[in-house]
Amino acid sequence: MLKSSFFKYISLVFSFWMMVQVYACQSPKQKPDVQKPAIIEMLYQDTSEATINQLKALLKEDEHLFRWKTHFVVYGKGLDSALDDSLKMRFPEAELKQYDDLFYEFNRSYCTDTTTARDWEHILLTANLVADTTLQNEYLKYHATQFKEWPEVSKGFCNASFQQLLLFKNGRQLMLVISIPKGKTLDELNPKTTQNNPRVNEWNKLMSKYQEGIAGTTKGETWVFFNSIK
Repeated sequence: MLKSSFFKYISLVFSFWMMVQVYACQSPKQKPDVQKPAIIEMLYQDTSEATINQLKALLKEDEHLFRWKTHFVVYGKGLDSALDDSLKMRFPEAELKQYDDLFYEFNRSYCTDTTTARDWEHILLTANLVADTTLQNEYLKYHATQFKEWPEVSKGFCNASFQQLLLFKNGRQLMLVISIPKGKTLDELNPKTTQNNPRVNEWNKLMSKYQEGIAGTTKGETWVFFNSIK
């Protein structure tokens, strides 16, 4: 009797296992929808209101438009080839550049207070790396080890309530995204990065030898701010 019950139990377990395997084959695991931040830059001579309205019409609600001179920039998460194709079709004479090489990312997980603001404002800036490839590699290495070797820098970002700070690269050109709580300004928050924190000044001075302004900047100008287009 005991032997018969044991075999019935084994049979039930095996049947259940087979059902699980069949279901697993029929229902493959869904891949997580990870949307990475990215930037598309469009160089276009026509900066009229008509151009701006055409660009706005192509964007999703959570995609943001910026401009500096003839440089238009779209920043968002999960920017796909459909937007790139639409821009090429609508603006065939424009030069498009993709920035999906995100080589540095600060977020609130590096802070003692990991709380994030509900709504953010995004500030975009751009600059070039210098032409010397040895210096370019040094710059990238400094950023790869910054959290370990220069923890005071991320501490400064935490003190300033920065929500995130992203650095993208396409060739020599850099794109910097600073996200702050909505309703605050960078002029208000940025001084807090260096308050009682001289190492941040040292970092900024060190980084200055690796960076220069893009075409169209004035002499001595390095990072330029894009204007947000609402």
